[in-house]
Amino acid sequence: MQRNERQTSNAEARERRADLVRFFGTWVRNPIKMGAVAPSSASYCATMVAASTTEIDGPILELGPGLGVVTRALLDAGVAPSRITSIEYDRDFAATLTRRFPGVNVIHGDGFDLDATLADGGATRFSTILFAIPIVKLPQAERQALFTRYFARLAPGGNLTQLSYLWTPPVKPVAGVFDVSASPIVWDNIPPARVWIYRPARLPTKPAP
Repeated sequence: MQRNERQTSNAEARERRADLVRFFGTWVRNPIKMGAVAPSSASYCATMVAASTTEIDGPILELGPGLGVVTRALLDAGVAPSRITSIEYDRDFAATLTRRFPGVNVIHGDGFDLDATLADGGATRFSTILFAIPIVKLPQAERQALFTRYFARLAPGGNLTQLSYLWTPPVKPVAGVFDVSASPIVWDNIPPARVWIYRPARLPTKPAP
């Protein structure tokens, strides 16, 4: 390994350690809003990005980016920073994201209320939405209503992917709106977890006359 590569690797390792400490400290102060005790692993984030419909033209929406592990996975996958809008509720995390990822549109705001946060009148359609906001405290009906609103924000064929430690679908399918499937378990995450993939519902085929 060349000297510059070693320096980069060491710097990234220090950054990961610092993020772990910072992330855990924020979780201790507000575990309900954080949902996770540590940033997601690189392979878990890569699994999420691979399952997302980033190949569809248009902007990409990231909800709950934390300190940017999924943002980095998007960039590593070749997504242009100008395509990414990241909405982060924690003000300090949002400031860090802005410094860390020049060119990404980082917004400090509420990912549950896109109309107010984006202030676009509901006009923007996203090729995919990557979701990492904790919602397990919400009743199932509220989760389904939330995701139904998100699907109204997707471009045709776009999907929504969700990081979750639950081993059953965090959001149940809504007939005529979206179906759900899951990735294999990613064992190197803390704790092991799946990526849940929500796709537009398949319309029933009409029987031949």
